[in-house]
Amino acid sequence: MRVIGIDLSGPSNHKDTVLTVFEKQGNQLKLNKWMPGISDQRILEEVLEQSRIGEVVIGIDAPLSYEDGGGDRQSDRELRKFIIGLGMKSGSIMPPTLTRMVYLTLRGIKLSREIESLESPFPISIVEVHPGAIIGSRLPRQDIDYVLRYKQEQSARNYIRKWFGQQGLTQLPIEIEEESHSIDACAAALGAWHWKDDSFHPKWRFPANRPLHPYDYCC
Repeated sequence: MRVIGIDLSGPSNHKDTVLTVFEKQGNQLKLNKWMPGISDQRILEEVLEQSRIGEVVIGIDAPLSYEDGGGDRQSDRELRKFIIGLGMKSGSIMPPTLTRMVYLTLRGIKLSREIESLESPFPISIVEVHPGAIIGSRLPRQDIDYVLRYKQEQSARNYIRKWFGQQGLTQLPIEIEEESHSIDACAAALGAWHWKDDSFHPKWRFPANRPLHPYDYCC
């Protein structure tokens, strides 16, 4: 199994988009590729390349649907309640149609459907993820402050990179600490792995509701 984590940014902001590719080896994920500054076309090429090797599971940090009429999806409301219960801030979950979110939502919807249309030799599955919630829901409660600070502080990212190793993500270079998007891409892979692998389970999951909301959302 190949597990891909994608931290997506808006369509004109490739530099803040990061893709990670992990290979499942026993009860660990080994990092094979770390690709910052990546375009849609390159993402599709990489997904197709990995699907020629085996099954691919993809966690995408971006809204992959929106609420008809605007505002929060039910999943957004439920996840917001969940992370508040962890001691996290509610503001990291925004309605997909919010002005500052709409271009990211557009890119997430477009890219996920393009991935689905790939003629891949092995199965590809997609799940929407929230990296902060993935980290926060697995940290010891006394360490929750790290997830509140990692966007701004490298010391918190250093802690989380090392903590990823305890979660089974191996061979992460120290350079991923330089900015938060790479941390988010690794967290997206962790969440997708636990969503797909029967040996694990998500800490929170909202099931797909087709046709308007075609993907599970989890952390």
